[in-house]
Amino acid sequence: MLAGCGSKAPPPPPKPHVNVAHPLTRDVVDWDEYVGRFEAIESASVRPRISGNVTRILFRNGQDVHAGQPLFVIDPRPYRAEYLKAVAATGKSQATLTNAQTELARAQKLRTVQAVSQEELETKLANVRTAQADLASSRAAQAEAKLNLDFTTVRAPVSGRVSDKKVSLGDVVTASTTELTSVVTMDPIWFSFEGAESLYLKYTRQAQQGVRGSSRNTPNPVDIELADESDYRHHGHMVFVDNAIDPRSGTIRAHAELSNPGRLLTPGMFGRARLLGSGTYHAMLIPDEAITTDQTRKLAYIVDAKGMTVAREVETGPLVAGLRVIKKGIAAGDLVVLDGLGQLQPGAAVDAHQIKLRPRAADTAPGTTILSAPPASAATAR
Repeated sequence: MLAGCGSKAPPPPPKPHVNVAHPLTRDVVDWDEYVGRFEAIESASVRPRISGNVTRILFRNGQDVHAGQPLFVIDPRPYRAEYLKAVAATGKSQATLTNAQTELARAQKLRTVQAVSQEELETKLANVRTAQADLASSRAAQAEAKLNLDFTTVRAPVSGRVSDKKVSLGDVVTASTTELTSVVTMDPIWFSFEGAESLYLKYTRQAQQGVRGSSRNTPNPVDIELADESDYRHHGHMVFVDNAIDPRSGTIRAHAELSNPGRLLTPGMFGRARLLGSGTYHAMLIPDEAITTDQTRKLAYIVDAKGMTVAREVETGPLVAGLRVIKKGIAAGDLVVLDGLGQLQPGAAVDAHQIKLRPRAADTAPGTTILSAPPASAATAR
C-alpha cells in the first residue's frame, strides 16, 4: 500500500527539435575591400612658352581635346618679325661665308705662283672659319625665332578633357608663369587607394608562398563600384604599389588601371574597390545563424552519429552566396545545426531533422565588413 501511494519519476524533457544540414562546399577566392578615388594618369597644367597678348581662344570649356590641338593663340606679330629678321641674318651670314670661300680659293691659286704671302693666305682661311661660325650662330638664332613663333599657338600637351580658360582675350600672359588651363587624361584612368600594413604583409607572404602573385608585377584584378551603384561593374587591374609604407598612417599607396571609353569615370570621383586577396582555397559554407559566440571563440554545433551535439570552434571568412565561409573547424560530411542554438548544450541529445542547404543569394557583391587584419572582407566562389 505504501509503495502504491508513492509518486512516479517525472518523464525526461523532450529532445530539442533542430534542423541540420551538410555544409555547402565551394572553391573560394577572397577579395579585400578598399575605398579610394579616381585619378588621371596624366594631368598637365597648360602654360605659355612665350609672353604676349592672348588674341584667340580655340576651345570650349570642358571639352575633350587631342594631343597637339590648338587651344590659345598669343599675338604672333612681334615673333614673326623676329623670325624674319633671323632669316635675313642667316642669309647675310651665308653670303659672307660664300665671299670668304671665294677669296680663299683665289688666294690659294695665287699662292702657288708666290703672288700672295703665306700670312695673307692664313688670314683668308681664318675669315672662312669665322664666317662659318657666324652662319651656324645665325641658323641657331633663326631656329630659336621659329620656335618662339610656333609657341604663339599653345597646343594641348596630352589627349583628354580640358578645364575652363583661366585668361580672357587681350590678357597679357608671361612665359612659363601664367596658367592658361589644364588637361587631364580620361581613358585609361587610375583608381588610387591606400592599404593597411597588415594587408601588405599578407600579400607579400602569399607571393613568397606562390599562392597569389604580387601586385607589383602581377595584374591582379580589381572591381569597383561607384557611390550610386550596388554592384562592382567596373573592372581593372593593378599596375602600381609604392616602394615604402607611410610611417605616419601605416599604409602603402597603390593604384589600379581601368579603361574608360565612355568617360563616366572622372578624376576625383569616389569609389569602393575589391582587390583579389588570396589564391583559390576549399571552404565550407553555412548560414550566419548557425554560428554562436563564446567569449572570443566562434562555435558551430555538430550532431554526431549518436545524435549528440558537439561544439566545434570555427574560423570564419566572408559571405559567399549569402552564406558564411568556414575555413577551419568543420568538414563536408558533418551535420551542422542550423537553428535552436540557444537551447543547446554540448553533449545534449537532439531530435535532428536533416534538410538540404542551398545558396541564399547570387554570388555577386561581397560583404562590406572591413577587417583591420587578414582574413579578407569578401570572397567569390569559383
